[in-house]
Parts: sequence; structure tokens; C-alpha cells
Amino acid sequence: MKKIFIALFVFVALFRLETNAKEGMWVPLFLQQLNEAEMKKMGLNISAEDIYSASKASLKDAIVIFGNGCTGEVVSDQGLVLTNHHCGYGAIQNHSSIEHDYLTDGFWAMNRSEELSNPGLTVTFLVEMREVSKAVLEGVIDSMTEEERQKKIAENTKKIIAEEKIVDGNQVIIKPFFSGNNYILFVYDIFRDVRLVGAPPSNIGKFGGDTDNWMWPRHTGDFSVFRIYADKNNRPANYSADNVPYKPIKHLEISLKGVQENDFTFIFGYPGTTNEYLPSDEIKLITEIENPVRIKLRTLRLNTMKAAQDADPEVRIQYAGKVASIANSWKKWQGENNGIKRLDAIAKKQELETKIQNWVEADAHRKATYANLIPSFQEIYKKLSPLRLKNQYFREAGMGIEIVSFSNQFSRLVELVNQQNSETEKIQKACEQLKISSEAFYKNYVPAIDQKVASDLLAEFIAAYPLNQLPEALQNIQMKYSGNLEDYTAKLMKKTLFVNRLAIDEILSNPSKKEIKRISNDPVYILAKSFSKYGQKINEEIRDLENQSISLRRQYMKLQMEYEPAKMFYPDANFTMRIAYGFVDNYSPKDAVKYEYFTTLEGILEKEDPSIYDYVVENRLKELHKTKDYGKYVDADGTIHVAFTASNHTTGGNSGSPVFNADGQLVGINFDRNWEGTMSDLMYDPDQCRNITLDIRYCLFVIDKFAGAGHLVDEMTLIK
Repeated sequence: MKKIFIALFVFVALFRLETNAKEGMWVPLFLQQLNEAEMKKMGLNISAEDIYSASKASLKDAIVIFGNGCTGEVVSDQGLVLTNHHCGYGAIQNHSSIEHDYLTDGFWAMNRSEELSNPGLTVTFLVEMREVSKAVLEGVIDSMTEEERQKKIAENTKKIIAEEKIVDGNQVIIKPFFSGNNYILFVYDIFRDVRLVGAPPSNIGKFGGDTDNWMWPRHTGDFSVFRIYADKNNRPANYSADNVPYKPIKHLEISLKGVQENDFTFIFGYPGTTNEYLPSDEIKLITEIENPVRIKLRTLRLNTMKAAQDADPEVRIQYAGKVASIANSWKKWQGENNGIKRLDAIAKKQELETKIQNWVEADAHRKATYANLIPSFQEIYKKLSPLRLKNQYFREAGMGIEIVSFSNQFSRLVELVNQQNSETEKIQKACEQLKISSEAFYKNYVPAIDQKVASDLLAEFIAAYPLNQLPEALQNIQMKYSGNLEDYTAKLMKKTLFVNRLAIDEILSNPSKKEIKRISNDPVYILAKSFSKYGQKINEEIRDLENQSISLRRQYMKLQMEYEPAKMFYPDANFTMRIAYGFVDNYSPKDAVKYEYFTTLEGILEKEDPSIYDYVVENRLKELHKTKDYGKYVDADGTIHVAFTASNHTTGGNSGSPVFNADGQLVGINFDRNWEGTMSDLMYDPDQCRNITLDIRYCLFVIDKFAGAGHLVDEMTLIK
């Protein structure tokens, strides 16, 4: 027990107290020691143990990882889960067709038998977390290289996990914090039978489309409804007709009171990745070198795909998920660049580094330990920057071509079949996996679209570098076609097997050496292999530099803490459970402009434009507005509130996260950030950074009044 206490004390000591902590994504394990007093001072009415507890039911037991990259919350004692519409988008799209267009029309199961299964979709509950830094770092010494260090950590991690008692459905993971200075162990329960229960039509769930994405004011009803199923023992199980709705340890209470400006709120979920403590050279590389290229190349893809969607309703469905995925980061990077520029973030980072370096130089011990740290960053990034740029061209221009990326998945099968004494079982397994990939690929693939994308992307790639710095295949293309990429891509699509699903299915059903040779000689596969070889070479050149950078960042993290002992440091997000807290708040994005903190149904009607798909307003919604049939979901001001903004620090992965009031009651579902605040992954600005939350009352209004699925609301615990 004494050792555990000491380890806990060391971890907690890394966090320093300050008076205002609206910035930050805090580890709930340490909430009582670090944050509870401040949260209560700001307005919290419940205890830290009510939020997170390993010994009794708490809010954490109603919060899940939804799929592989979102958050969800359990809102009934029958396993009902809410998340964002865009988090459930893949499942909704997979069930959609021209005949049953659930993307356009919405979907509502009016009884359990109508709920739709989703193979591969999971929800994950956190069982417990423990600080294990001492055990993970046992035997790790400063003189080790980064590779030696990581090897020792991997050995220790494997040993710690092996000692855990793992039952069916459990998963144990250990993750680094503070750039690898500390480690926490997580035990999860993973449920594999998750069924679609309800989704609003896209003109509610995606209202405003990509135009409004990342923007405020926002009027998007971004939610979907699922249900978790378990076996008769209430444990995780694969899909079965015999499974029953999961009985959760805890489900959330839902407040119908709404929120007011300056109300205390907190968000609980799984933020993906932030990098708040990077050196200036890395910020410069991201925003001035990588982002501009990524934005340019994705603009080309989006222009072609959106034009095709506008011309064909079937393509609109097929490419809905792709466009949303590509556009999400594309728009975020633009906002991130603008925010970093507005904050003059690079100059501020450089100023901090100068102060730290002077502080280091002023003390003999510090100088001996850290004197070369910051200058070393500068040397590494001189070499790293051009390599990272090449890597972006490889990823965005090379592998941004759908058929190239798809064909590259066949590399393992080709390798297995061509091996001497190849194992039939491994070949069959590879074929089965490729059959699954093929099913998803061909369902949503249009060769003519990809041909235009390929022509545009390859032209950009070729124009970016001298001939001898291009992948070998691109060198040959340039010499043969003299820049006529349209001619090249037309011939490529005509010759390749990969546009012919039947041919690929036949090969996967009979993966003989003769058939696999057809793959090896295919022009698209040859192009993919050339790109892969190019990318592998870049990554080999990058690897040593990145390892040096990782080692330096870990030391720099420690140095920053030593330099600012009074500052409260929180660990960067790494898709583990976190809490952020702040206030419901408006903001002013620029001179003479001030945004209110909430939007209403009135705003949806104001944005209506029947000629633009993303701004079509459903007739039923207009009817409800006209008759003021708002029921118990109306605000005190007589309107239906759609969304609100608050100063909770969020990032990707927080999509679908529950937003709570001071009493721990659900008041909304987080679904976005404001565009002016998207740089918060790199630097937080309290004046501009706002999370955008769907008002839970609008969600319930749509379920009940719009969809007529009031039986789902009846499952929930509503607090008036």
C-alpha cells in the first residue's frame, strides 16, 4: 500500500495548482486530489466520487467509447446509448440504399425487433484505471537509447498486463502520459452487439453540412440512438437473437431545465489527441509546411466528389461518409492555421523557449542537464521538415487515390502465395479479410470519380518535386506521358483488374499463384507498391529523427514543469477518459461581432434554402414550429433551443460526449468546436475556444415530437 501511495503522489505532483483551470483535460482518477475544490468553487454540486469511483456506481459507468473514435452515454436502464449522428454515420449509411434511404429519411425502430445490428461496431466501458509508472519504468535508465527504452517499457508493460485477471470481454491497456514520463493502466469491457435504434434525417442530423461544420452559430441536431445488447448474464457477447438489452451499472439523469450563460458545466469523454507542450519548431512544421499541402490536396478531392454527388443521388449516398471524413480534417486544419496565426503562437513558443534556455544557463546543474535540449530541437527539425512534407504527399496524393489504397491491401496476400511452403490457413484468412474490405470498397466506389481525383493528385505530386525525388512509378509516368495525367489515368482505369469486382472476387476465391500473378502485374498494384516503397523509405529516414524528437520532448516536458512549478499541467489527450470543465459562454470572433451562447429552432427556418440539400428543412419540423407544439422540451423563453457553447476544452474523440450541469445531470451532447478555436489542440485560447453542444431538449424533441418515438424517451430518467 505504501508503494502505491508513493507512486500516486509522484504522479499527482506533476500537476501544480493555479486559480483558473478552464483549460485542460483532466484524469478522473486524480479528480478528488486535484480538481474537486476548484470545480466546487466554480459551481459543482456533486462530489468527485459521484463523477468517478472504482468502488461504487458513478457517472463514469454510463460513459462509453463508441466505435473506435467517439464517445457515447447510456441514458436508460435498458442499454440505450446516445452519441452524435456523425459518429453513427457509418452504421446509418451501411443500412441505407435508394429503397431505404435512412440518411435522407431517418430511421426509427418502433420496437426491439426493428433495431438493426451492426457487425464490427462496439461500445467500451471503463472498469478501472490505475497509476503504474514505477512498474512500467522499472529498469529504465537515462543512458538508454530511445529504442532501448521503448523495448524495456514494452517488456515491463507485457509483464504487468499478463498479471491481470482478464475475463471474457475485458481488455487491458497501458498508456503513456506527459510524453512518457508517467503511465496509467486501463481495464475495459467491450460489448460487441450494438444495434441502431434511431437516427434523424440528415437534414436534421447533418443540417448545414460541411458548410456549417466547425462553425458557430450552429443548428445541427447531431445525434443518433443505439442500444447495447448482452448475453443472459449481462456480459459482452457477439450478436445473437438470444441477446437481451444490457442492464447498466449506471445510466444518466437528463435535465429539462436547460442552461444559462455562466452556468458551470463539465464534459466527460474520450478526447483523442492534443499537443499542448510542443516546441515552436513542431508548431511551425505542422501549420506552415504540412497543413497547407494537406488542405490543397484535399480540396481537389472534395471538389470532384461533391460535384459527382450533386449530379447523382446514388453517388450522394455512396460518397456521403467519405466526403464527411475528408472534409472534417480539411476544414479543421484551416481553422487551426488561422488560430495559430492570430495567437502569434510560434513567436510565443519561441519566447518561452528563450526564457527557459536563459533559466537553464543560469544554474550549473540545470546547464549540465538541459543546456543542449532546445538547440537540439532546432537541428532535428531542419532535417525532419522536408521529410515530413514528402510524407504528406505520399499519404494525401499517393494513397489519397482510393483504388491505389485499396490495391495496396493485397500486398500481404501476394507475399503469402508467393512464399515457398506457404500456409493454406494464412492464405485463406487473408482472403477472408480482403473479401470484407472488398464488400465495403465496391459498395461505395465510382471509378470515374477516382480517375479524376487520381489525375489531379498525381499532377500535384509530380509538380512538387524534381523527377529524381519522385516515386519510381511517377518518374516513369512523367517521362512517358509528359504531364498528360488525364490520358494516363484513363488508360490506368481501363487496364486495371481492381475496377472489376467479379475479377477480384474470383481471385480471392481461388488465390493460386497464376491468379496472384495477375495482381502482381496489375498497373494499379504496381503504382501502389511504388508508393509504398517510397513511403517506407521516407519513414526509415524519419524514424531515427522522430525517436530523437520523442526523447527530447519527454525531457522538455519535464523541463517545462521544473521551470514553472506553480503552473497546473494536465496531460495531453490520448483517447483515455478525461474531464474538462468551464462555463456556458458566448464569444467574440472578431471586432464588432459577438455570438450568443445558444441557437434556436427559429435559426433553422432562417437558414432554410430548398435549393441547397444541406439547408432543406423537414416539413414536419416546420409544422411543429408553426403550431408551437414543443411539449416539455420548450425553454423558459418560449423557444426550442438547439445548441449552446461553453468553455470546456475538447478535441476529436469528444464527439458524442455528455455535457453535464452542476448537479451531474445530462444537459447536452458535445458535437463540435468553433472554427476560431480549432487550434486548441496546440494552444488553448480562453477567449475563443468553445465546445459546441447539442441541447439535450432538442434531441428529445426530435425523438418524441418529430419522429413519434416517444417510447424511447419513456425509457429515460427526466428531471424537470
